[in-house]
Amino acid sequence: MRDPLTQATAVIEHALSQGGRPGFTCSFQAEDVAVLHLLRQQIPDVPVMFLETGYHFAEVIEYRDQLAREWDLNLVNLEAKQSVASQESQFGILNQTDPARCCHLRKVEPLIAGLTNVDVWFTGLRREQSPTRANLQPEEQHRFPTGLTLKKISPIYDWTSSEVFAYLAANDIPVLSLYDQGYTSIGCEPCTAKPEPGEHARAGRWGGRKLECGLHTVTVKEA
Repeated sequence: MRDPLTQATAVIEHALSQGGRPGFTCSFQAEDVAVLHLLRQQIPDVPVMFLETGYHFAEVIEYRDQLAREWDLNLVNLEAKQSVASQESQFGILNQTDPARCCHLRKVEPLIAGLTNVDVWFTGLRREQSPTRANLQPEEQHRFPTGLTLKKISPIYDWTSSEVFAYLAANDIPVLSLYDQGYTSIGCEPCTAKPEPGEHARAGRWGGRKLECGLHTVTVKEA
């Protein structure tokens, strides 16, 4: 019988047993917090990389700071080369006119820079989140356009949303308050809406124009 917790723990232990410098990209959504809790049982000081885009909900920043303080996280805030004000002055409101470019500047480029000192990239990705993630594997090898190649590990790849929230509840982990307001996938505030009933979790992102910001599509998965 499938045991999600045992399986996720085994994925983490196997990845760590192969050596290399681990790092975890964390949006502080529910699945990421579940993986963070699991990871810290093995490596308490794992670098926790947060993409500080300048467009986050205030609730996300407050929640991030709460967990960073209470869990004594090794938090690394990854920022774009330009401030929001500078970018908007030069290009206008890209999240409205060209969201792909905005994501590239404020997420993808900082991510690549942040991962240069990492060999094992842990994520909170799940197959259930959207059609673009349906074939996700627990361990994959990925290559970025820069040539950076690393192992990408998704310990809870096959967990359901119910299993994620059950894990948080069982471990008395507080949940980001935006879920109580009806959000199911939470990114930058201007590009995040509540999905309609029956839609998948990421349907409320970018007004339905796309499903991925580029963090998990800019790479090439290698055999």
